[in-house]
Amino acid sequence: METSRGGNEMLSSPINPLSSSDLSPSTPPSYAAQAAEVRAWLATQFETMGKDVPDFEYTPQNVAHLHAVVAASKARTRASEIVSADYRRKASEYRSETARIREILESVGLSTESLSQSAVSSVQVLASVANLLNIRDTEMSSFMVAMGDLMLRKTDAEEKRSGVQKESRILLENTRKAISKLASLKKVLADVENENCTCEEEMEHWKTKLAMMDSKEQEYLQKLSQYQTQLNHVGYTPDINHGMLTKLAEHKKDLERKTKPILETLRSYQDLPPDKTLAALAIEDKKRQYAAAEKYLEEVLHSALTTTE
Repeated sequence: METSRGGNEMLSSPINPLSSSDLSPSTPPSYAAQAAEVRAWLATQFETMGKDVPDFEYTPQNVAHLHAVVAASKARTRASEIVSADYRRKASEYRSETARIREILESVGLSTESLSQSAVSSVQVLASVANLLNIRDTEMSSFMVAMGDLMLRKTDAEEKRSGVQKESRILLENTRKAISKLASLKKVLADVENENCTCEEEMEHWKTKLAMMDSKEQEYLQKLSQYQTQLNHVGYTPDINHGMLTKLAEHKKDLERKTKPILETLRSYQDLPPDKTLAALAIEDKKRQYAAAEKYLEEVLHSALTTTE
């Protein structure tokens, strides 16, 4: 019935159903056959549900799609019929086998009515285990093979479980390491944020200093320009260095030492009058002063000698 629902999705605006007059002479024969097959299939499906086929427009696209749905539905129906027939055949065989086994058990006195409740329970448990192990009979060999297969699957599951546990331990260890690294990174981030605050304060401080240094630099550049102008004015050249200035200072001291006696001699003549006669008179006066000084010195010496005697 799922296919009929899929076919209903293609229903469009209701019009009259397809008739022989709807097919033009130019319509391909395959289209007419597909349309007839679709129409018959829809009638069958809707009749099964007790409903009438709704009116819709038959177009080449709709017919092609519905024909594909019809083909898929018929293929599934045939497959279902084959599987159903196989199941019915197997059920018949199982019923025949059950009747045969019942006759055998009754012939040996092992009918269900003759068994105790515990025996019936044991048989039911045995059957349940056989069904659980998916074996065809209750022979010991079948149980051993099934148990061996079960043990192999158990071993495989344990190996997989061991591998998963190992991976889980590794993941747990990696998670712990990641958590530890995360805590360390958080601590580093906090330290960096604290240092960032300190660095921002230092940066503000250095910005202030840099602004002051820029101001000083401009001031020093102005003074340097003034000094450069003064040096150019006095004839300073790059050849004048410290060594040369030292030599000039020593030469100046030597010249001062050599000119000092001359200056003293010249200083003694500065007291002379500019006229020759006056100069002669001044010289005579100096001579008299010198003679009077000598006479006074002699008297003082003579007086000192007399006092000593």
